[in-house]
Amino acid sequence: MGGRQVTDWQGKRVTVAGLGVSGIPAAKVLHGLGAVVTVVNDGDDERARAQAADLEALGITVRLGDGATLPEGTELVVTAPGWKPDKPLFDAARAAGLEIWGDIELAWRLRGPDAAPWLAVTGTNGKTTTVQMLASILTAAGLRTAAVGNIGVSLLDVVLGDEPYDVLAVELSSYQLHWAPSLRAHSAAVLNLAPDHLDWHGSMEAYAADKGRVYEGNRVACVYNVDATDKPSTEDLVREADVEEGCRAVGFTLGTPGPSQLGVVDGILVDRAFVENRQKNAQELAEVADVNPPAPHNIANALAAAALARAYGVPAKAVRDGLRAFTPDAHRIAHVADVDGVAYIDDSKATNTHAAQASLAAYASIVWIAGGLAKGATFDELVAGAAGRLRGAVLIGADRALIREALARHAPEVPVVDLDRTDTGAMLAAVREARTLARAGDTVLLAPACASMDMFVNYNKRGDAFAQAVRELSSADG
Repeated sequence: MGGRQVTDWQGKRVTVAGLGVSGIPAAKVLHGLGAVVTVVNDGDDERARAQAADLEALGITVRLGDGATLPEGTELVVTAPGWKPDKPLFDAARAAGLEIWGDIELAWRLRGPDAAPWLAVTGTNGKTTTVQMLASILTAAGLRTAAVGNIGVSLLDVVLGDEPYDVLAVELSSYQLHWAPSLRAHSAAVLNLAPDHLDWHGSMEAYAADKGRVYEGNRVACVYNVDATDKPSTEDLVREADVEEGCRAVGFTLGTPGPSQLGVVDGILVDRAFVENRQKNAQELAEVADVNPPAPHNIANALAAAALARAYGVPAKAVRDGLRAFTPDAHRIAHVADVDGVAYIDDSKATNTHAAQASLAAYASIVWIAGGLAKGATFDELVAGAAGRLRGAVLIGADRALIREALARHAPEVPVVDLDRTDTGAMLAAVREARTLARAGDTVLLAPACASMDMFVNYNKRGDAFAQAVRELSSADG
């Protein structure tokens, strides 16, 4: 099943698990290749029925309300990445000796003989930013590229499309990697590892192992985080990977780099990995000021992107030009405004403690707006690490008590405003309370460390509400 030829797929009975952003394109592609496709889906709501009707009009069978039973005669299962590995459908498939692929595996198998190599990025936080930085650097080098994968552009559309690419910048989640056993990237990076999605993977060890799959079969470079303190570390995953002969481990660090590393020296991003005589030489790539925003964790993202680009052979000038041209997505450490000498920063994307930790580390004196849905997270380590930087805290959302209790244990001297409301208007109240706590030179930082769905449709809407509340402060002053 390795090529695009219709004969490979003609009459092949494939079950696609799940409607949605990956299941529907997979079903259509397989049907177009001549496979006999059955889509199964747990849900049977109005939206699912509308999606099913569209597929059935093409001649694809859809079975709603039963995602547990394996259709008779199935020869291959292709699953949406979010389906957990312990679902009965997969138990039945494994018992029948069938392969189970995700949409990434399907895209990998359907690449043409002259397909563009993949530069892959995974990690708990920073994936999207790093992939976008990488694409910007590759573009600056004159290469035809795209940021694809978990970032919103379907890899199936890219590998089957007519547009030629030189190289692809690919964001991959742990779910996607779990279901992509034959993926072999040109080079790959694991940015960081922190407990996340453990309900899906079952354990931290299983989560890390799925992240580590991105290194399997790498040809040129396995890029890892030298500064990571989590165990297993990204370097541990590199050591365990089965790579092609000659593939190198390349580290990135916010400190001075050793040989085979990228790092920072006197405000300059430097490369001691992809240079001649790396024991003695270093190549200047860019200035810290070229990274937008120049927060520590974002500099780490830039170094990882630079390492992958350099592994592909990109010149130093393209790294600098690509970083300068990069504009981060909204709600990622976005500076909204300065009011009375206080900076207001929107990092609504910090939906877990690891992301919030990176955000809090970027500022010296903070009034912290936090809270939402904790999703089983604990906050003691986060608060203990940030306590010395906190001027005050304003808590919102359903699980704010968990953060309030951690503050009481680890930062009892920090004033806390606990807003007992979860309506959307709570954000305006939170910003007003934060203003009363802040002094000139402080940063009011929205880094919730929680998901948003208790109060907002998504983190974008939460960030928008914060920005609007800050604008109301500014206009009131004007």
